[in-house]
Amino acid sequence: MQGLQTTAPDSSSGPDRQFHLVANSLVRLLDTARRELEGDRDAAKASLATASHMLQAEIERCSGGNGCTRGGLAAWQIVRVRAYIDSNLHRTIHIRDLSAVARRSPAHFSRKFKLAVGESPHAYVVRRRLERACHLMMTSAEPLSEIALSVGFSDQAHLCRLFRQAFGQSPAHWRRERAIPARSPQEPASTRISDERSAQESSELRPFRVCES
Repeated sequence: MQGLQTTAPDSSSGPDRQFHLVANSLVRLLDTARRELEGDRDAAKASLATASHMLQAEIERCSGGNGCTRGGLAAWQIVRVRAYIDSNLHRTIHIRDLSAVARRSPAHFSRKFKLAVGESPHAYVVRRRLERACHLMMTSAEPLSEIALSVGFSDQAHLCRLFRQAFGQSPAHWRRERAIPARSPQEPASTRISDERSAQESSELRPFRVCES
């Protein structure tokens, strides 16, 4: 398959220039996804996710006419913030980091982000962590404890608590319904059950990894 190519005319300006910049970025991301599809599927998925966010933001920008989404942040700010969050779910995400990406003060960013997205930065990050956890539970046999850490939760119990709040059931039960093994076949089932029960019943949760400072 030949790589996609496009160029933006040097004479373009205003909305046309922004369109060409976004188009070029989308082409590069899709081309990266194509190249990495066989060698590095995670990199391909990340490129496709970013391209999807960029395309959605461009649609919103064109629909809104003023470059902002429902009076919130500009399209380029939404794109960058979403991409930053998706690339850093495994680590602590501070409001000050997100506001720096959007080039706004933390207080102004939090207010405008909620206007643009419909939920607070904290709620959005939690949702993205849970969505990534669901994806991993569906596509891998990693134990819940490892999945929890890989998507930025403090531990398995923390994942279980927030998952139950969002979906009305434990992640272990959600996973079993979809016939996805929670651990590798060689690990005793008794250990699986014991670990998941103790995590769900734990009352001492460490502080959440999304910080509002």
